[in-house]
Amino acid sequence: METTKRTDRATISEAPLIGLFGSKAAYQVLVYLENYGRGYGAEIARTFGMSLSQVQKQLTKFEELGLLVSRREGAARIYYFARSPITDSLRAFLRSVLDRLPESTLRKYYRERRRPRRPGKP
Repeated sequence: METTKRTDRATISEAPLIGLFGSKAAYQVLVYLENYGRGYGAEIARTFGMSLSQVQKQLTKFEELGLLVSRREGAARIYYFARSPITDSLRAFLRSVLDRLPESTLRKYYRERRRPRRPGKP
């Protein structure tokens, strides 16, 4: 059985997606959370070079809409997707977006090392 390589898939432009979600910040917050599974405001803001207030506004909006849930972990409020049929469909769409983003965009924003390297590993 052959598998399709990522290079065989058409890449997409982010411009229509930004329009669909209403703002670049909204789009980036949702795609970030789909890629990493969770996140907090300062981390997302730092990744995209935007203000913390922009990110917090989007996180609050999506939580009020029932798309996200949050909880305190230490001093940070961590956001996750809520479990519902709507968010399941949204996440499937966001995953398909991630699968088609240009490789340069993936490397820049969505391939951050999420845990420390094992001591002694080259």
